[in-house]
Amino acid sequence: MEFLLHRTYFKEGTNGALFVNGQFLGFVIELPWQDNIKQKSCIPEGEYVLKPRFSDKFKHHLQLDYVPNRTLILIHPANDAKKELLGCIAPVSSLTGIGKGLSSKIVFQKLVSLCYQAFDRKEQVTLKITS
Repeated sequence: MEFLLHRTYFKEGTNGALFVNGQFLGFVIELPWQDNIKQKSCIPEGEYVLKPRFSDKFKHHLQLDYVPNRTLILIHPANDAKKELLGCIAPVSSLTGIGKGLSSKIVFQKLVSLCYQAFDRKEQVTLKITS
């Protein structure tokens, strides 16, 4: 299964649209591009493998593997990139500004459900990030 994240970069943050198999799933918010600085920047464009992850804070969520010079890049709920993200990716139902959105948990739950179904089928799940 392949997800496509098409980004638009701004000085204050990064907004994107998320697609699965050509169908729109929701929007995405991230930190601005800051040369891949840990906890300050969104990650570089490219193709990443998604893996299941569990933590007490986010419960079932997703982790991106093989991010250059970065670790623990997650996909988890958040509605304000600058206040709630440290380089991670947050799906949102609608955009309210640059790096800001609403109803993150709704799109997040759809994304996690699709991914975990694919994991159960032993499928590789990837995220391709472009602009």
